[in-house]
Amino acid sequence: MARSILVGVDPPRILTELDLDGAAFAVPVAGGDGVGFHEDNLVTPASVMKVQVALTIENAIATGGIDGSERRSISPDRRTPGPIGISLMRDEVSLSVRDLVLAMLTISDNAAADELIGLVGLDQINQTTRDIGMVRTRIASTLGDMLDSMASDVGFSGYAALEAHGRASSGSGFEGQIRCKVGASAALDPSRGSCTTARETAALLKAIWSDQAGPPQACAEVRKAMARQLTRQRIASGFGPSVTVAAKSGGLAGIIRNEAGVIAFPDGAEYAVAVFTRADPAFGTNPALIDAAIGEIARTLVNQLRA
Repeated sequence: MARSILVGVDPPRILTELDLDGAAFAVPVAGGDGVGFHEDNLVTPASVMKVQVALTIENAIATGGIDGSERRSISPDRRTPGPIGISLMRDEVSLSVRDLVLAMLTISDNAAADELIGLVGLDQINQTTRDIGMVRTRIASTLGDMLDSMASDVGFSGYAALEAHGRASSGSGFEGQIRCKVGASAALDPSRGSCTTARETAALLKAIWSDQAGPPQACAEVRKAMARQLTRQRIASGFGPSVTVAAKSGGLAGIIRNEAGVIAFPDGAEYAVAVFTRADPAFGTNPALIDAAIGEIARTLVNQLRA
């Protein structure tokens, strides 16, 4: 296990100024000590968990358990809600398994993620992470079930009803008293819902980048898709144009805002980094400031490792 070293005052200061809780960890892909803070605390992964889904699917494709070119049809009446991609489409959508993986990792498509979870099952996904030593990481439910349970916890019949309430009021389902109730729901409680730690998430990325998480072909496909993620304002914001970042972001209810990725420098050095933040639901923190803080934390950790 990589040794953790507290990073000093900078990341905690950033979090305090923004009324955030957080955890982070960074480790060289090539091996060696890691640096971080609160890295063994349980956190809510949100869509960062889609890396685990992708790895399980790509492992199955590489070993012949799944045909990556098999087409999966998703009808409008069974799509998981989401702000982009398949969730917004009005007609039946048909995509190959491997293209669903791409949609899930590049634009964080919720409908694609739940289709893939249904294909292999939660037990297999959680077994994949246990096999590489992630004993405190777990996906508790599909995204659709998670969103419905979150809405139920705050008094709505399902997520669709919560969304309708938001549209009819302030334009958001997560304002004021409702936002505070959402913050206390099982979906945002890592002791009851999906969970991970910054250390284990960074270890997952390190294993994928070193071909230790499955067949080399499977690891390569996950790396390639993560390098094409459209979100660039979090970890990548902390580094210059000569540095490349392959990452997966995650967010939930305006309270959870995370990103995990691998940072590659021109000298060939690579670092796996995971940064998780949680806002106080009673306060509305500017999302752009949190994104910038994630980048600054990642840069601080990596600079310590490079020093």
